Amino acid sequence: MSELVRCGWAGSEPIYVEYHDKEWGVPQGDSRALFEKIVLEGFQAGLSWITILRKREHFRRVFDNFDAEKIAAYGPEKRAALMGDPGIIRHRQKVEAAVTNAQAYLALSEQQSLASFLWDFVDGKPVQNRFTNLGQIPPETPVSRAISKALKARGFRFVGPTTVYAMMQSVGMVNDHMMHCHRQEPCSKMMPKLK
Repeated sequence: MSELVRCGWAGSEPIYVEYHDKEWGVPQGDSRALFEKIVLEGFQAGLSWITILRKREHFRRVFDNFDAEKIAAYGPEKRAALMGDPGIIRHRQKVEAAVTNAQAYLALSEQQSLASFLWDFVDGKPVQNRFTNLGQIPPETPVSRAISKALKARGFRFVGPTTVYAMMQSVGMVNDHMMHCHRQEPCSKMMPKLK
């Protein structure tokens, strides 16, 4: 039996392989899950995604499963507790940004779901890239720059164009699985279910 061929970045660490095979590049249309990804991508800024992935379950526990209403109400005591928690990335600006982003998410939700807001930038369907090596993948695109600008205008923080492009890849707004990867074709046939 032949081994599955994956994108080079997936490596061999089981948690990363599972993330690559089951989650990365799958079109995500659930607003709460997209909010979680924005917050986690913000914490990832300057670090490797594997660092966040290893801590993700703990992040979910201490951030109330990314319930935006609860996070938006975090006061000084809860924020201080987060800063003292070695199970997350203890970075004051990123913790503060998570609270600010929850507030921005709730404000946006009064007019439009985060899912429809984000997916409107790609006309509701994933961009299908056909890369054959990692060097072809750009760190940002005109679309990620436009989304970054729009999110910042809505009050979101830690949403620069490179961070946004990483989020777009992970939530399947762009299919950046390599052409030789076993996940490229299955992901190319998927569409988001917005909610």
